[in-house]
Amino acid sequence: MDPPPRPRPHRVAVLPLPLPLLLLLLLASSPAARAWKKDEFRNCNQTPFCKRARTRAPHSLDAPLSLDAASLAVATDGSLTASLSHPSRLRPLLLRLSALPPHALRLQIDEDYSSNTPPHRRFQVPDVLLPDVEARTLHLPEPKTSAAGVSTFALSSDVDVVVKHDPFELTVRRAGSGDPVLSFNSHGLFDFEPLQESKPEGETWEEQFRSHTDTRPRGPQSITFDVSFYGADFVYGLPEHGSTSLALRPTRGPGVEESEPYRLFNLDVFEYLHESPFGLYGSIPFMIAHGDGPSSGFFWLNAAEMQIDVLAPGWDGAASTENGRIDTLWMAEAGVVDAFFFVGSEPKDVIKQYISVTGTPSMPQQFAVAYHQCRWNYRDEEDVAGVDSGFDEHDIPYDVLWLDIEHTDGKRYFTWDHSAFPNPDVMQRKIADKGRKMVTIVDPHIKRDSSFHLHEEATAKGYYVKDATGKDFDGWCWPGASSYPDMLNPEIREWWADKFSYENYKGSTPTLYIWNDMNEPSVFNGPEVTMPRDAVHYGDVEHRELHNAYGYYFHMATADGLLKRGEGKDRPFVLSRAFFAGSQRYGAIWTGDNSADWDHLKSSIPMVLTLGLTGMTFSGADIGGFFGNPEPDLLVRWYQVGAFYPFFRGHAHHDTKRREPWLFGERRTALMREAIHMRYSLLPYYYTLFREASVTGVPVMRPLWLEFPDDKETYNNGEAFMVGPSLLAQGIYEEGQKSVSVYLPGEELWYDLRNGSPYKGGVSHKLEVSEDSIPSFQRAGAIVPRKDRFRRSSTQMVNDPYTLVIALNSSRAAEGELYVDDGKSYDYQQGAFIHRRFVFADNKLTSMNIAPKNLGNKKFSTECVIERIIILGLSSGSKKAIVEPGNHEVDIELGPISLRSGSSSVAPTVRKPNVRVVDDWTIRIA
Repeated sequence: MDPPPRPRPHRVAVLPLPLPLLLLLLLASSPAARAWKKDEFRNCNQTPFCKRARTRAPHSLDAPLSLDAASLAVATDGSLTASLSHPSRLRPLLLRLSALPPHALRLQIDEDYSSNTPPHRRFQVPDVLLPDVEARTLHLPEPKTSAAGVSTFALSSDVDVVVKHDPFELTVRRAGSGDPVLSFNSHGLFDFEPLQESKPEGETWEEQFRSHTDTRPRGPQSITFDVSFYGADFVYGLPEHGSTSLALRPTRGPGVEESEPYRLFNLDVFEYLHESPFGLYGSIPFMIAHGDGPSSGFFWLNAAEMQIDVLAPGWDGAASTENGRIDTLWMAEAGVVDAFFFVGSEPKDVIKQYISVTGTPSMPQQFAVAYHQCRWNYRDEEDVAGVDSGFDEHDIPYDVLWLDIEHTDGKRYFTWDHSAFPNPDVMQRKIADKGRKMVTIVDPHIKRDSSFHLHEEATAKGYYVKDATGKDFDGWCWPGASSYPDMLNPEIREWWADKFSYENYKGSTPTLYIWNDMNEPSVFNGPEVTMPRDAVHYGDVEHRELHNAYGYYFHMATADGLLKRGEGKDRPFVLSRAFFAGSQRYGAIWTGDNSADWDHLKSSIPMVLTLGLTGMTFSGADIGGFFGNPEPDLLVRWYQVGAFYPFFRGHAHHDTKRREPWLFGERRTALMREAIHMRYSLLPYYYTLFREASVTGVPVMRPLWLEFPDDKETYNNGEAFMVGPSLLAQGIYEEGQKSVSVYLPGEELWYDLRNGSPYKGGVSHKLEVSEDSIPSFQRAGAIVPRKDRFRRSSTQMVNDPYTLVIALNSSRAAEGELYVDDGKSYDYQQGAFIHRRFVFADNKLTSMNIAPKNLGNKKFSTECVIERIIILGLSSGSKKAIVEPGNHEVDIELGPISLRSGSSSVAPTVRKPNVRVVDDWTIRIA
């Protein structure tokens, strides 16, 4: 849910309004005020640090930054340290290089305060990196320094680091060939504006944007540098922005029309553009490069505003650019250099290294992977009951019903509107009786109301963010006048977490979970609809220095609150709109306030894929678009695509028509029901993928090139996607589309998920568009677990039998995995889970245990059996199978691929082998 540029009249508390705000409210009610307005947000030319950095030519500094060779030394912690100097600087810079296994280099640069201490120090972002990162740091060898002023040391057996002293430059290269992989400052664009003790006479530090003044009391403090990626065809990452392109397009240079950098600045953007480099709700300063050379990545841990240029060949005036090199320019308003260079033989290696420093995604509860139904707003308990029963009446499963801000008492979070929700605990229990859950919204803006206990407590304890004068910051949001908890302070995060206890959150129950919205943070009357940059946080940190991480800390505190509420036994579910590097540890996010149009449907795929590449695997877009009324056919197509999103939720603005899936006629209801049923049948596969993501960081929904890294046809395909290693889908993104071209990578066959028809790999197929599904395929060589009995919710499917779908490759072989635990607790961390690998080879299917030993003394078991085994690519002449142990015979008959009505019997199916998923067994085709 996203506000217009100013608050709407009917969502504001009944308070006396200042005349300017009253006029803003009246303006907001007009249709013209609803569309996204470019002039609400700063561009690069209106952002002084970005404008300054972009005008700087390569190697243009009169006296470039240099490394003092005499200062180069290996510290006691195994890192390499040195001093960087420049004649015009007030104080030198301190450089620190350290290594993490297997091929990660960390570069840290900050000012040396030992001889000249300013009133404030530069901010280093806390609590984002895993706490053991320093402990895992490797001991670097003594560098070898040449007479030419170049120092070299081994990062690993495969990778070297080369440091040029004057001018300072750093290169990560292959150890054997010496070919560069990544470089830093190879174009001499490094600039580090020093903190000043006082403002020089005659100099102006204030900045103006529209009616807002940023006092900038600490002066300019920006950082700029260039990073080059070698052997790269494309670069990816830097969420969040709207785009129909998976790869990051060049933003500067010959042939570039759109000359804005990619902006990383968390913003509450109303009806965002589907194609724009402007920043949205979250920021992850991580870029991945892929091409003919080794895959590589670059991550800058900095929570200030960033602008990043992807530079087109010839941007620097050079006649030709080194083959396979992509240059980028990174600009930040404040902070320090704390950057990581990652090198891997394939892109999954790079993702795993990034995850090794920011953390693996949290393992969700089973219900969270199913379908969620949301609207701003379900009006009251009767409305909730009606929606809940409507799903049952129309045979559509769902797991979670959501309540937006109107459920509260006057936008006071942790409260209920007792006229609409007089018995919230009873309401939740009725929903829970069907195995379902509920979610309520809790935003960071606290209503400034002396009768509101939360506000009074936060005020008394001094827990609010301060304005530039030292008073509690007072901004405008849904409740009217609001203040914001200072989530940078660990003590305040702990206080906030306590508010989710049953005692503090009256009317909440164990089946109620949380949604964090507006946590960029959104301030309706603030500059760019956010908190002023000169607001002050814990430790005398300016908001400009941590802006992009505010929502991260809020998300963290909320997740910790649910963890405490459940006494550490219940996995939290918290959806957040704002995010930063590391947010994957605390829950899910979504792509914000999209619109009900075909372009937004299309752009949702590269947006979700990009989030997955940068750690945020548990993400999705609002089905149907948040704003506007989708045409029925668009809504159907969105359900068919959205059923593959990792996070699957329908959501809509309160001004839209109701759009529960049964409101569009019987035929369209049937199509949406089938899409949701497909998701529920694949829940065992999805849950297994979420387990993989929670261990390795490899995303659930993946670009094709993550599975086929050598296939150039996949490198910029943002329309098709993989779900895990085994499924491929491509949406229908145009109204009335009659045919679609689908590229199927690899050399093996692909089998249509609907009917089992085989398609050749390595070519594009022109397919006729069908209304009942989107093109979707299972990869030959894969085994996919399913549950095909449809219930009201995933909870009611727990004891249902499994179906295995085996797609044989050219060697008549296949394999796959199944992960099962209790779906809700942390017992899996102590060994309470089942993890099986299924291997089909030599006409024999084998189930084997691949769970690691010695994880703990807890156990998990289930009586669930496999009732059907569908084998695509098997000769139809096979009639019997032998199950071992027991040596008993079962039938093989032609059966349907799915249990949807009207499905034809087309695939050899082993019927009722009834082997338990927990056991070792073999089924041999006779």
